[in-house]
Amino acid sequence: MMKFKDNIYWLAFTLFCCLPNMTIGQQGPITIQKQGVFAVGGTVKVSDGVFDPIAHGAFNPTNQSTQGQTLHGDHATVFYQIPVKARKLPLVFWHGYGQSMRTWQTTPDGREGFQSIFLRRDFPVYLLDQPRRGLSGRGTEPANISAATDDQLWFGIFRLGVGTEFYPGVQFSKDPAVLDQYFRQMTPDTGPLDITVNIKAVSALFDKIGEGILVTHSHSGGQGWMTALQNKNIKAIVAYEPGSNFVFPEGEVPETIPYVGGALSARGVPMVDFKRLTEIPIIIYYGDYIPIDPVENPGQEQWRAALAMAKLWTDTVNRHGGDVTLVHLPEAGFKGNTHFPFSDLNNVAIADLLSKWLGDKGLDQQ
Repeated sequence: MMKFKDNIYWLAFTLFCCLPNMTIGQQGPITIQKQGVFAVGGTVKVSDGVFDPIAHGAFNPTNQSTQGQTLHGDHATVFYQIPVKARKLPLVFWHGYGQSMRTWQTTPDGREGFQSIFLRRDFPVYLLDQPRRGLSGRGTEPANISAATDDQLWFGIFRLGVGTEFYPGVQFSKDPAVLDQYFRQMTPDTGPLDITVNIKAVSALFDKIGEGILVTHSHSGGQGWMTALQNKNIKAIVAYEPGSNFVFPEGEVPETIPYVGGALSARGVPMVDFKRLTEIPIIIYYGDYIPIDPVENPGQEQWRAALAMAKLWTDTVNRHGGDVTLVHLPEAGFKGNTHFPFSDLNNVAIADLLSKWLGDKGLDQQ
């Protein structure tokens, strides 16, 4: 006759085997108390004349009169989720160049991205598509959208490898289906890229939601600094691989850093504006495969320049009383990370690093 202890073991085994659609590493439900989507910021473009609902009311894509009509555009689109027992400060995630809020959602290989990871850690999460990108495609200026074949260019710039060959030890799945998903995250600009338009929209978001923590990636990194100059509701900045628009005090702007294929310059602002960046904690992360000395590969070279500029910027902000931490992940023991460390195979460990920093800075209060 089966003993009680044997029954317990059998029950546990049965439950484990019969859990539907579960794999090792998956977790339970995420409980959300509120979620939604809204547009923020933007402008309204107005055409001269008087709208005639009879003459102008029929849609004709080849000869449509715009007289007396308006166009609502240049806004950001925001998807938010607020968990039960939410922490005080939300995380606002801003994507990089050629990307959208998809960056922060499910990883290319199907695991949870930072959206779900930090919801599980009780942070309200706001994901945005900047103006003229993704769900915010309605712009007020026209643009031609290219259909260039450039996947291998981005494969190199995003530091997965060279051409079609992955770097040794890269934190990215070698499954062709995963790479297919990765390339399909790319989305074009639907209007001219305008940093001022982007900053205004994101600042309007913080006006709407109040205090929060801004999390940027790549192209949005420099725009994040400039948004913080304008909006004191930004209480901290987390920047993953910022690539441009580093802000220095006037008179302290470093020399341009040349690299194969281009040059990286910084911006100067009045000291009274720059001091704003010394008032909030900031952390910067860079991944692997970034050379120290110049190399022939342009995909690596621009990140060599960015990391070098980030070090100069960190020193400058801290010298003026700031609190900036720069983490080069391989030097911290995290090998193989790409330009997207928050969606790499070790993204939970990368999230743990951020959680620790948020706790150390008192930014994770309930």
